[in-house]
Amino acid sequence: MKKIITLSMMLGFAVACQSPQEPVQGDWITGTEEEKLEKTEEHFQGFGKAMWEVSYRYKELYTAGKNQNWGYAAHHIEELEEAIELGLERRPEHAASAEIFLTVALPELEKAIHKKDSIAFFEKYEQLRVNCNACHQRRDHEYIKVRIPEYYQSVVE
Repeated sequence: MKKIITLSMMLGFAVACQSPQEPVQGDWITGTEEEKLEKTEEHFQGFGKAMWEVSYRYKELYTAGKNQNWGYAAHHIEELEEAIELGLERRPEHAASAEIFLTVALPELEKAIHKKDSIAFFEKYEQLRVNCNACHQRRDHEYIKVRIPEYYQSVVE
C-alpha cells in the first residue's frame, strides 16, 4: 500500500512539473523578444521607482526607531539596501551617488539598530537624511528635500 501511495505521489508531482506555463495575462506585452523586454523596462522605469520604495522604507524606518521596534527597523534597513541595489542594476550610472549609502550611511544606521541604541539611531538617521539631500543636489534634483517625518502613520508599531 505504501508503494502505491508513493508512486501516486511521484506521478502527481511529475505531472504537475510538466504542466504548460501560463501565458502572460493580458495583451500588453506583445511583439518580438526585444520589444517585450523594452516594454518591461518601461514598466520598471529608472531609478525613480527605486526612490519611491526608498521613501516608503525611510518613513517606516523612522517609525520603527521611534517605537524602538528594532526587528522592524532591521527589516527596513535590509529592504532599503535592496531597493537601492536593484535600482542600480537598472541604472548603474547612479552607482557613484549610491556608494555613500551602501558603504557608510546605511551600515552605520544598521549598527545603531543592532545595538538597540535610540540616541545613535536618531543621530545616524539624521546623517542619512543629510546624505539624501546632498545626493539630490548632486543629481540636480535639489527640489527634492528630504525631512524628518513630523508624524508617522504606520500600521506597524
